[in-house]
Amino acid sequence: MSRPEIVLRPARAGDGQSLFDVTAQSVQGLAKSHYTSEQLAGWMGERTAEHYEDIIKKGRTVIAEESVEVLGFVDSDPGEVTRLFLLPKAVGQGLGKRLLEAGVENAMRGYSGPIKIESTLNAQGFYERHGFRAIQKGYFSHGVGGEPIEIVLMEMAQT
Repeated sequence: MSRPEIVLRPARAGDGQSLFDVTAQSVQGLAKSHYTSEQLAGWMGERTAEHYEDIIKKGRTVIAEESVEVLGFVDSDPGEVTRLFLLPKAVGQGLGKRLLEAGVENAMRGYSGPIKIESTLNAQGFYERHGFRAIQKGYFSHGVGGEPIEIVLMEMAQT
């Protein structure tokens, strides 16, 4: 029996809990080698499923789904890929690249100039392999509560 195909689709109302769950599992499973236990414990801050429902309403969130399971997602604003999270079990299958491409495409809509991303320390190498370059270190600016999270501000020139 073959494995179901992983499809990318726009996020829709009701997907907020899945995005919350993917983010929480991704942080706990993939970031632990680069952040303290205190940072990991507070990472989700005051986020809720409703927080992600508000993000979905902007119409720039793409979900990777296999059957009915959400494996990852990407969200963008004009000029910036704001979130890209994968379940740990989905890493290494090319899914991150597919989501990043969708996120960059959405970030480019109606925008000219370099595309920015605030990369977690553990994801910096991934973004570098896909055309982003580090500009400076800083702290995550999209957070809602929790300990400060160190990031690397990166950008990619539009081609």
